[in-house]
Amino acid sequence: MTNEVWVGTYHGRHDFTQATVTATRDDTHREPYAWTCTCGDFQRFSTQYGMDRSAWRHTHPTRVDQLRQWAARLFQTRNTS
Repeated sequence: MTNEVWVGTYHGRHDFTQATVTATRDDTHREPYAWTCTCGDFQRFSTQYGMDRSAWRHTHPTRVDQLRQWAARLFQTRNTS
């Protein structure tokens, strides 16, 4: 069995902080493509296409994604007060 590792890196921002996503491929897993973010998020995919799109969007959120992040922080702050 071949254990091939492919690595890519995405740099961007989310939650208004700098973020770096590292993408890998490991043939020993059922879903060989995965990415891990410096924020702690992690996802696995069966295709490189799905991984690339997800990693890019994680580090380059759309305006709607940014609004959702802002609202989540706002409600989290209210609930802890």
